Formats: sequence, C-alpha cells, structure tokens
Amino acid sequence: MDTVKLPFYARLALILLAVVLVFVILSEASNIFIPLVFGLLISILLYPLSRFFENKMRLGRVAAAMLSVTLFIAAMFSFIYFLTLQIISFSSDFPQLRVRFNQMFGQLQHWLSYKLHINNRQQTSYIDQSINGIMGSVAHSISNIFVSLTGVLLLTVFVLIFTFFMLYHRKLLMKFVLYLFAEEHRPKVNEVIMETKSMINSYVLGLVIEMLVISIVNCTMFMIMGIQYALLLGVMAAVLNIIPYLGIYTSIVIVMLVTFANSSGNVALEAGAGLFIVHLLDSNILFPRIVGGRVKMNPFITIVAVILGEFVWGIPGMFLFIPIVGIIKLVCERVPGLEAWALLIGTEEVEKKPKRSRIKTKLP
Repeated sequence: MDTVKLPFYARLALILLAVVLVFVILSEASNIFIPLVFGLLISILLYPLSRFFENKMRLGRVAAAMLSVTLFIAAMFSFIYFLTLQIISFSSDFPQLRVRFNQMFGQLQHWLSYKLHINNRQQTSYIDQSINGIMGSVAHSISNIFVSLTGVLLLTVFVLIFTFFMLYHRKLLMKFVLYLFAEEHRPKVNEVIMETKSMINSYVLGLVIEMLVISIVNCTMFMIMGIQYALLLGVMAAVLNIIPYLGIYTSIVIVMLVTFANSSGNVALEAGAGLFIVHLLDSNILFPRIVGGRVKMNPFITIVAVILGEFVWGIPGMFLFIPIVGIIKLVCERVPGLEAWALLIGTEEVEKKPKRSRIKTKLP
C-alpha cells in the first residue's frame, strides 16, 4: 500500500498541532507527570544502591527498594533539619533586621526628598496606597498557604511511592518499553534506554556532588568575609545554583540584600562579587568535570528548556525539563529524519584542523 506524502505546509501544521497538544496535556496533567518524572529520576539515581542490596546483601527486591527509598528519605530529612536550624537562627535576629531596614528606609526617604523633591508626606501617601493593594493580595495568598503545603506534601508522598514501584517493577517497565517497538528495532531502543539511564544518573548525581562542593566553597567564603548567616546563605545559593542561568542571579540578589541589611554596602558588593566568581569557576571548571557533560546542550536550548519548564510545570519544570530535553536529544540522534533536531539541541563541536607538516627539501 502506497503512503501519501503530504506537502510541507500540511506536515508543518500537523507537527505544530502535535507539539501544542503535548504541551496542553503536560500542563493539564501536571499533577501526574511531575511526580512521575521526579520518581523516574530518583529511581534511576537509587538503582545502583538497590542492586547493591540485592546482589551483595542478598535482600529481596521489595526490601532492597524499600531500604533504598528509606535512606533517601533520611538524607532529605537531614538536609531539611539542617536548613530549619539555620532558619531558626536567622529568625532570632528579625528585630535587629527590622531596625536596619527602618534606617535604610529613612535614608531612602531623605534621598528622594533631596533629589526628586518629594516630601515625606507624599512618600507616606504613596506607600500607604501601595500597602493597601499589597495587603489584599497577601491576605488572599495566606489563605492558600495551607493548600500549597498540602499539595507539596502530597507531591512528596506520590514521588516516593512512584520511586519505590519503579525500582520494584523496573524489569516489567523495561519489557513494556521494548515491546512497544518491532523486534528489529529493540536493540537500538535498548541502547537508547541504557544511555538515557547513564545520562540521568550522571546528571542527577553530578548535581548533588556539585551542590555539596559549592555549598562548602560558599560557606567558607562567607565565613572568611565575616558575613552573618554564612551557612544559610551559602547552602541557599548552592541549591539555587541548580537552576541553570537564573538561579545564580536570584541567589546573588538575596545574598546582597540580607548582607546589606546587617552589614555595609561594601560587604554586600563583595559577597555578590564573590558569589559570581564562584559561579564562573563552577560553570567553566567544576560543572563540566563533575557532571561530565552527559547532557550536552547548548546554552540557548538550555535557557529555552528552563523557560518552557517554568511555563508548563512551574518551578519543578525548570529542573525537570533539562534531562527531558536531554532524552529527546538521545532519541533524535537515532531516529532517521530527526538528526537535525539533535544537532540543534547539542553543542557545536570545534573541529581540530590537522597541522601542516613541513616538508624538508634538499637542494640539488
């Protein structure tokens, strides 16, 4: 039976329609896909540990998967407990920070009155109008805090449940993916799955190691500078550094504001500059060596993936869309007709020109 070859505009319309439908489905069913993707990443990360418990400690698959998830929960709770202690220490100094912010506000009022000729009464009127608008939105937001916390807890529970079942049913899931394709294509599909597992494992584990190293460097640097809340700010900056390109600038702004509130402007500038220098060293030296360049994506596609992830899934999407686009690149490299998309997503490799050999000639 002959296949009908559609014209270019018809194929383009169908492709755009398929892309729009995919994004609509991902957005509308985000409550299902977000914990599924998180569970997939964590299960791939815990897979070597689960295999160790099965092979070396002779545990059953249920016990090995349960023990792996339990150790992961213990590690997460230890990290959250550490951050909680730092936040409690930070909150004890709120009265001093309030006095410092009042002084800063008074200096700003004086500057506005001197430079823009706006007296204090007019400034107070503008501020009151702004506060009235802000308080209405804050009251609406506070009413949704409980719902948001409940959603985060439910998301965490479902992620852990999905992680356990993915570790337990990994062979069944593997067979399911293989049997979706014809028998002659299964070796290539198996190769893509193995490379995807290796890429995700290297990416997630590399990010964890990188976050630990950057946390140590940031905390040490802030302690040397004599900055208050050095541990909290250093760890916070390292966690935000996971978000490509956007997290570092957010952390710089937060660190400079908190430092300026309890110190001088020069110290705040030094903290921001130091954090930016650490980021440059990390992005050019540390990140390529630790993560190993497994997700080879150019900066343009990386930024687009982060923006699309935030648009579709919010903050979780900014992290999840990086490995998702990496998986799409692996698939495009092996599907005939999609090689161009793999080239667009990947990095541009510089071809080394061969050195010209000098031919020595002897005069007759």
